[in-house]
Amino acid sequence: MNDAHDTSEILIVGTGAAGLTASIALARAGWAVTIVGSIDTAPSARTVALFDGSLRLLANLGLVERLRPHFAALETMRIVDDTGSLFRIPPVEFRASEIGLDVFGENIENAILVEQLAEAAHATPGVTLIEGRVGKVELRDDHGSVTMDDGRTFTARLLVAADGRKSRLRAGARIGTREWAYPQVALTAILRHERPHRDTSTEFHTRQGPFTLVPLPGRPGAPHRSSLVWMMSPGEARRRQALDDTLFARDIQRQAHFLLGGMTLEGPRGAFPMSGLSASQLSAHRVVLIGDAAHGFPPIGAQGLNLGMRDVAHLGDCLTHGSDPGSPEGLARYEAARQTDIRVRTLGVDMLNRSLLNGLLPVDALRGVGLLALANIAPLRRAVMREGVMPRGSVPSLMRLHGTKSL
Repeated sequence: MNDAHDTSEILIVGTGAAGLTASIALARAGWAVTIVGSIDTAPSARTVALFDGSLRLLANLGLVERLRPHFAALETMRIVDDTGSLFRIPPVEFRASEIGLDVFGENIENAILVEQLAEAAHATPGVTLIEGRVGKVELRDDHGSVTMDDGRTFTARLLVAADGRKSRLRAGARIGTREWAYPQVALTAILRHERPHRDTSTEFHTRQGPFTLVPLPGRPGAPHRSSLVWMMSPGEARRRQALDDTLFARDIQRQAHFLLGGMTLEGPRGAFPMSGLSASQLSAHRVVLIGDAAHGFPPIGAQGLNLGMRDVAHLGDCLTHGSDPGSPEGLARYEAARQTDIRVRTLGVDMLNRSLLNGLLPVDALRGVGLLALANIAPLRRAVMREGVMPRGSVPSLMRLHGTKSL
């Protein structure tokens, strides 16, 4: 595409995992799609756990087999209360088999996921992938357009904002946000360790936030690998960032109570100040929001990208092929389909995170009672597990089928 002005039916701004998946899903539904953005496949310390609903979506798009060599199964999720609270209870384990699944989901390195999705988008008929940076956004009565920094302009009847928390497209549509900050920084790393993870993700709840170890697939010379997300105060984050890899790995071992034995770091570390974001609305004239452009919160319970994948699946259901993809009716259907799920997830993650930072005995007691109930009341535990991996209610069509056991 080298024309100064190019037109498609749907224009997606943002080439992260949500935007790339949306481009493939919408093109397979018969729409002419252009996706623009800067693809980042540089090695990083970030991974993403894709739950059952997201895996169904990827399976229906024919993408699971290309991703499978990079997956690590999540069969068990363990929560360990490491707050030092008077109401501390024994570890609670959630097993996928309890709700009829082989696995809750699969963990994959973010850079590999984006790389594979970009290759799939390139190969998908109906998708035009343009790399570059968006400069200007314009919205007209019957279309919207973006102008790239190099002067190229792309026009469509519907613009999809998938360009993250600092979305230019959202700002161009004058959609407001509510934003908040937490007194935490998340340190991320990829680890090699002595003992097998046994397909178990372990989340230690500490007074400064969760410390989470999530399985990754082994590699030659490194059969046991996991990813780390460690939330802590900014001061502790600065101290640990200053440590060399050996000393930092020792800190990780101690915080993990030597669960996986000796550890070494693999690749770069990451550090991310924790914050939250909620868009005041999910659509505006000729614009719809998905992924982090619509919602953002701390990496607790692996809800972020899975919520974005549900955005993608619902958007596909809300657009009627053969009609105007940017019609008010279609955007209203999307808004109605997504608002409750997003608000419930945002509130739940926020409350859990703040409860860990709050040392008041009544709050500790409530959290402890909740975990104790999950440990001992099987129907409640199963209901919570189902809601975590695939919410009940209206399940979008792209998430209704999967090759493994389903909910």
